[in-house]
Amino acid sequence: MSILHQLCRWAAWLRPEDIPGPVRALAASQLLSQLASIRAGIAHPLGRRMIEGFGPPLQADPRTSACVLAGLGSWLNLDDTAYAGHLSNSTVSVPLAYAYARRLDGPALLAAVVAANECAARITAAATLGPLRGHSAVHTHLAGAVCGRLHCEGADDAVWRSAIGLAFAMPNWPLMRAFLASDARLFNTFTPVRTAMDSCDAARAGLHGPVDILEHPDGFLDRFASVPLPDAVSAGLGERWHTETLSFKMHPGGPGVDAAVDCAAALHRELAPCRAEDIEDVVVEASLYTLFAGKKAASYVVGPGSPLGALVLHTPYPVATALLTGGLTVNDFAAPLLNDRMRWAVAERVRLVHDPALTKALFASDAPFGEAVRQAGEAAGPWLRAFGGEEVARLAQEAAGAVRPTFASAAKATGARVTVRLKDGRTASRQRMIPLAAAGPHTRAHHAELMRHKFLEFGGAEEVADAAVHLESMDADDLGTWIERALR
Repeated sequence: MSILHQLCRWAAWLRPEDIPGPVRALAASQLLSQLASIRAGIAHPLGRRMIEGFGPPLQADPRTSACVLAGLGSWLNLDDTAYAGHLSNSTVSVPLAYAYARRLDGPALLAAVVAANECAARITAAATLGPLRGHSAVHTHLAGAVCGRLHCEGADDAVWRSAIGLAFAMPNWPLMRAFLASDARLFNTFTPVRTAMDSCDAARAGLHGPVDILEHPDGFLDRFASVPLPDAVSAGLGERWHTETLSFKMHPGGPGVDAAVDCAAALHRELAPCRAEDIEDVVVEASLYTLFAGKKAASYVVGPGSPLGALVLHTPYPVATALLTGGLTVNDFAAPLLNDRMRWAVAERVRLVHDPALTKALFASDAPFGEAVRQAGEAAGPWLRAFGGEEVARLAQEAAGAVRPTFASAAKATGARVTVRLKDGRTASRQRMIPLAAAGPHTRAHHAELMRHKFLEFGGAEEVADAAVHLESMDADDLGTWIERALR
């Protein structure tokens, strides 16, 4: 039996009562979080242009609605991540569109989100040790969109297999030039979700995709994974819940920027008033992952007018903004705030430095790829050396442990340490190993209140935020009204 056959047979028949309570609760927070991200996308000028081109988030055709919702929530780096992948752009957006159109109830929506999470995360994990990761791994959304839609439609697993086989026949491969330097970033999820919608329609019409498309020597993993991990697709179904590895985003920013911004915001409160003219320099110590992403983006960042796709991966500007203002919001990535000369003056004084201890902690955690390295074992060596050289390979080996039997204690340690030196000779420093709302003990205990805060920050109504914890008891009418109010 192919790995896709195993995965689809399990996920297609997943019911709300099969899902542990803590996992369903995380999915409810995930829904609220992604709705906040969609609201942020709607409010941004680029998001409004997308609506002009393709219509509003909720429309009569759920196929198009799914694409628009996915596009609006994807490009500001406010979407939720997991081991492995940026899941919510498809695994939440597509079930939202279809649950609304088909008048499903709350439990059915939550089950569809979890089923989509588990399928998309597992397929993404199988190709994590490859050339594409994070937002560039857009194949995540081929799986997330197919599974999110078909679970809402109650399709049997044979349709799932054909739809995924068709969707992965021509998987998307983004070009970094377009991704970092243009508005093409808005199609990061829109395009694979549209492909997935066509694949579902084709499978419904009786067209068949190759059921061994993932593991075949001429298949997906052969092309998209340097170290294929096909066993990750079906390992521990019903026991290893990838939804438990969710990390929620409180503010825009790419890998490692979250922790640095958290530290900078805390330093703003400690040093208040914190003025640009008082700052001599700022040192951000981070893992090699943060430096790698920042290096990719740096050549595109030229001050005011820099492309958004590069800015959200570039540590200096977000850190400078948080130091001067105490936070970081979507408005900070658009005029007039983006043109603030004082922010850019401080950004020029921000230096990134590699901290080997933070890189080691990164690989000791589960996301974004620590668990993949553990699962690969010695076979991960060439990928690690290509990614970061001998030092990274050594640090990852030192951090290696056993493959996790469950993800109940999952963590994402994309840490940072920020040190500010003032012109009067004072220094102040803050460190955070796990960003606020990333996978870890604090998030497991407080994700509902954290996502409530996020939703309110992006203009959502209190009654909508408060109702999210009651999704499991919503009937179809209640859920439809809740979705409408959440996007109003």
